Amino acid sequence: MMIIWFSSLIAVVLISLVSLLGIFTLAIKKERLARLILFMVSFAVGALFGDAFIHLIPEASEKLGSGVIVPALVLTGILLFFILEKFILWRHCHHPTTEKHPHPVVFMNLVGDGVHNLIDGMVVAASFMVSFPVGLATTVAVVLHEIPQEIGDFGVLIHSGLSVQRALLFNFASALLAILGAIITLILGPYIKNYSIFVLPLTAGGFIYMAGSDLIPFLHDEQSGRRALLQFLFILLGIATMFSLLLL
Repeated sequence: MMIIWFSSLIAVVLISLVSLLGIFTLAIKKERLARLILFMVSFAVGALFGDAFIHLIPEASEKLGSGVIVPALVLTGILLFFILEKFILWRHCHHPTTEKHPHPVVFMNLVGDGVHNLIDGMVVAASFMVSFPVGLATTVAVVLHEIPQEIGDFGVLIHSGLSVQRALLFNFASALLAILGAIITLILGPYIKNYSIFVLPLTAGGFIYMAGSDLIPFLHDEQSGRRALLQFLFILLGIATMFSLLLL
């Protein structure tokens, strides 16, 4: 159990540190940053789909059988993440903030991101409770998704009038909720029968929802044939990364 605690906490600390990457974007031209985010989002799409279909769903099916339980939980995960976006105003958006494309005010952005990070911590810890390879795959998928997301969140805070220092502090404080989420799962998980197994297909549904409803539409904004091909290649690279973790 100590190994699970250690692996989970190391993973969520690394995920939380991703929130500090926003500072490096200040030295990058907006056009170049937009291109980089485009490819990072493509990579994240492949990683999220890959983790859901290569690791989480097969692992849950192995433990819960091939009946309707796993598909039902995957669908439940999709619906839960839809509810999160609609009622908690948590939205994965990677467009820069402009008058034509406004973002939530600081408080709303931090609340939504905080809930998101709390759930990230819970699913990462639950994944490590199933096995180390599943936990590692989920951590990689979350990190790849968090990089463009946290860059966007940092931009929202700066655009809202916060100083660089305060934007980093608030973004990092929000990210630390991932550690709280992991601790909640690590404490409660052993006392709830099949807790971690049921979390896996719910997480898979959430990953499918995020990749399909939030990230892929963002990629469709790019009409260049060459960049579209590069997006597809980065999606394949993300999937290949998830396949490579099967070798562990």
